[in-house]
Amino acid sequence: MVKLRLKRCGRKRAVYRIVAIDVRCRREGRDLQKVGFYDPIKSQTYLNVPLILQFLEKGAQPTETVYDILKRAEIFKEFRLNQTKFN
Repeated sequence: MVKLRLKRCGRKRAVYRIVAIDVRCRREGRDLQKVGFYDPIKSQTYLNVPLILQFLEKGAQPTETVYDILKRAEIFKEFRLNQTKFN
């Protein structure tokens, strides 16, 4: 199973990458693909929306924090629109 989760970068200043990673790997383990970037101090996010939608359609599960970030960016509205187009 694949999850969308945060991967910490930076030593003193916490900056996170949003990655698609296998559930059995640890947080800092090898990721399948980088799909975004999150800086909680500056409240900046960069999301590769088509790639995130592709992983969600294949069944990837976001963690709670990543779910909140995606919800704030209104990704799930686009995901639901894509779902209704195919059905």
